[in-house]
Amino acid sequence: MKLSFAKPSLLLACALTLGVAHAAPKQITLPPDAVLLTANDHPGYAKAQQACATCHSAEYMLYQPPTAARPYWDAMVKRMKTVFKAPIDDADMPLIVDYLVKTYGNEQAK
Repeated sequence: MKLSFAKPSLLLACALTLGVAHAAPKQITLPPDAVLLTANDHPGYAKAQQACATCHSAEYMLYQPPTAARPYWDAMVKRMKTVFKAPIDDADMPLIVDYLVKTYGNEQAK
């Protein structure tokens, strides 16, 4: 009596198919944000809500130095777009930087 074995690639395909069929979807529940962006009438506020708060909490802004000047905020927004692929339109970048420096940086109204 001669035993015949299936090809290794066929066995692997079957094993992967069975493993995928039984995989349950994972769900992650994040805690609610305790800190929101500081609301104001600045046109960059809505843009920051769309672009910044989509990826991280506004608490991140509170950890930035309040003495940070415009070049600092400009570099941060560019970094978020280029390094972290934040969904920021080029046309919106100056508005967001202006909002951030006037709300969290060294151009805050005293």
